[in-house]
Amino acid sequence: MKVLGISGSPRKDQSTDRLVKEVLSSVGVETEFISLSGKKIGPCIACLGCVEDNICKVKDDMQSLRSKIEDADAYVIGAANYYSMLNGLSHCFLERFYQFRHREGKTVAGKLGVAVGVGGGDGDAVVGNIKTFFEYNQIECVGTVAGQGVASCFTCGYGETCKVGAIHMFFDPGTKISPEITPDLDKQPDILKAAQELGRKLGERLKGFAAAT
Repeated sequence: MKVLGISGSPRKDQSTDRLVKEVLSSVGVETEFISLSGKKIGPCIACLGCVEDNICKVKDDMQSLRSKIEDADAYVIGAANYYSMLNGLSHCFLERFYQFRHREGKTVAGKLGVAVGVGGGDGDAVVGNIKTFFEYNQIECVGTVAGQGVASCFTCGYGETCKVGAIHMFFDPGTKISPEITPDLDKQPDILKAAQELGRKLGERLKGFAAAT
């Protein structure tokens, strides 16, 4: 049994990466983590080149991920909340699963999935998006976990004065950026615990599958 963890955030080594890894840490079977940061993955272009053989014909970094997606028995997919929806890189990655669906394709159907969301406010909208993707691809969603991450406004240099940024959105005008108000998963032990428990639940399901076969 193998679980593939994917973080679709373009910000490497940040909260989305960590929350996906927290789930993977307690699965108890073989895991692999991949960050999509820096990868070139475009959207589905609806060319229908994959209809005959269920293989996408778009030439980019998604090609190198195909065998890993095929080989995995379950997925832990995390994305960041951009404009109350999952970020574009994650969306492109998920769109490209269209290649697996034609003529009742079974490459991913019947596998298990966990949805992970992170946002400056929360990641609830993101996990909803990923769950919808799972449903379309007949991947059973074992559970979801969402946490609060650091919005870019905390580090852009203008966060304290920008009236449309996260600091003004989440705090009172005039708020100064400090470690005390900066979101951090270490300040969310309940979220980390939920991620680890979800990993154990996923592992138990997979071990049950293995025992049954």
